[in-house]
Order: sequence, then C-alpha cells, then structure tokens
Amino acid sequence: MARQLFKPGQSGNPKGRPKGSVNKQTLVSQALMQNAEKVAHVVCKAAMNGDMQAAQLLMSRVLPMLRSTSATVQFELDTTGPLTEQAKQVLQAVADGDLNPDTGKWLIDSITALAGLRQVDELAGRLDALEGERA
Repeated sequence: MARQLFKPGQSGNPKGRPKGSVNKQTLVSQALMQNAEKVAHVVCKAAMNGDMQAAQLLMSRVLPMLRSTSATVQFELDTTGPLTEQAKQVLQAVADGDLNPDTGKWLIDSITALAGLRQVDELAGRLDALEGERA
C-alpha cells in the first residue's frame, strides 16, 4: 500500500499557487497577441501562395459560418382541422414538391410541439375541474 505523505485533511501545498504567477496558456496567448499582426500577415501570405491549410484557417476565422436559410413558401394548409390532418397535409405538400423536406420537417416538429402544448392545456383543465369538484 502506498505511503501517505500528508495527514488526511492537510493540503499537499499549503501556500498554494504564488500570487501573480501566470500559467503557460496565458503566456502563450500574450506572446501571440503581441505578434498577432505579423502572424496574420504570414498566414495571409501563405494562403495567397496556395497553402490550402492557411487559406482554410483564414476563412474559418474571418468569414462567418454559413447557415441554412429557407425561403417563404405558400401551400394549402387547413389549420382548423385536427393536428394529425395538418401533419398529413404537410407530408403531402412535401411529396408533391410544394415544400422542401427540411421545411416539412420543421412544420411537422412545430405541429408536434403544438400537440404537446394542447395536451398540457387539457390536463390543466381537467385538474382544475377535479379540484373544483372537491371544493
């Protein structure tokens, strides 16, 4: 069994880390910040000379990440009917090519979320009715 060097409850480093000491990551960050303009210039020059890794690094840091966008679409949807019928209408619109599959999935997910909210509302109403009967 390994011998304990310190008593239980006693710190192995009672003085702790010296105040004002800087960790290695901070030192590296400070060094990079002091030379950031030079580093950026070197990376740009490498990218311009055909270094694809430098170009990829530059593009990933400078340009914002592309996000998917969806265009406004119009199709027939009877929102007065049951939610299952609405979901069927969305699926039919996807099948007919009126909606792209991503938009169809988003609409189905929205209908599903609405169904969950309706269930919560119905349950709250039933609970209120039961509490009213007990009073």
